Amino acid sequence: MALDTAKKQEIISKFAKNEKDTGSTEVQVALLTERITYLTEHLKTNKKDHSSRVGLLKLVGQRRRLMRYLKNVDITRWHTVKDALGIRN
Repeated sequence: MALDTAKKQEIISKFAKNEKDTGSTEVQVALLTERITYLTEHLKTNKKDHSSRVGLLKLVGQRRRLMRYLKNVDITRWHTVKDALGIRN
């Protein structure tokens, strides 16, 4: 399931640098984190849904790559995003 528009706009407004920012690394990581938490809850009830499990692993890998990029570019932004979203190291 994709995120509904209201939830997506709320996340974008929280992590965006300005009002037109929708694709910065912080926004992408926040949106991926929301999808990951949804899929994690889904898989707790639907243990045999292997296609969603594969999708979850792809999302986690994509978020890991974005966080690695953010850490290399600006460590303070990395700490801010990590603490705000509760992502482990």
